Amino acid sequence: MSILPAASVAPWPYPFWIAHRGAGRLAPENTLAAFAVGHAHGYRMFECDARLSADGEVFLLHDDRLGRTTDGSGDAVAQPWSVLAGLDAGAWHGRAFVGERLPTLVSVIDFCAAHACRLNVEIKPAPGDAARTGRRVAEVLSVHRRAVPVLLSSFEPAALAAAAEVAADLPRGLLLETFRRGWMQEARMLGCMAVIAECAAWTPQTAAEAAAAGLRRLAYTVNDDAEAERLRALGLDGLITDRIDHFRP
Repeated sequence: MSILPAASVAPWPYPFWIAHRGAGRLAPENTLAAFAVGHAHGYRMFECDARLSADGEVFLLHDDRLGRTTDGSGDAVAQPWSVLAGLDAGAWHGRAFVGERLPTLVSVIDFCAAHACRLNVEIKPAPGDAARTGRRVAEVLSVHRRAVPVLLSSFEPAALAAAAEVAADLPRGLLLETFRRGWMQEARMLGCMAVIAECAAWTPQTAAEAAAAGLRRLAYTVNDDAEAERLRALGLDGLITDRIDHFRP
């Protein structure tokens, strides 16, 4: 793999606190209702999960399968958007959210543009669908890049590489559960400006290595006061949290 150009973003344009999946645990994740709740709690940057329908619509959903957070079943990628758009994505969370729908990425961008918010879009491909998903997400974001500052991220290097081929100037972050062998070379090859790692993976050594490589450093999912203070002391640039009612941005 050739080294992709890093997206150029001058000084770090994102808030320190980022609401996980829109509103953490306070609303049905990855819905417009969640973004509204997160915004009401003062958050101005949101993390969300973007994937594809069978016919190529980019929409928000974390899981490969529909059953946990909608009244649908089976693999999300097997369904056309006309089916997915009619699913209830809120009832599982509580009566107040009955009838909440799966949003398209475009509708989320529109919300963020209207409320002056920023967005961390995680490319969440179905198995074997990384390149197609990365391309389509980047195509959507490239049309709207001036409306909302976006940080694109993924655990799937192939998805980030495909996105970079479509829109090389979109800021990219490599998601990591652990700092596996070769992670820094991988981030460089993908032209990433940031590394977003599971909070426990950040140590004085990994934080120093990432900083020395010129990478911004973010952590997920930070829900504990002591952990938040530890990561602040390491000099991290951003924390993603479920506890939007506890941590004040």
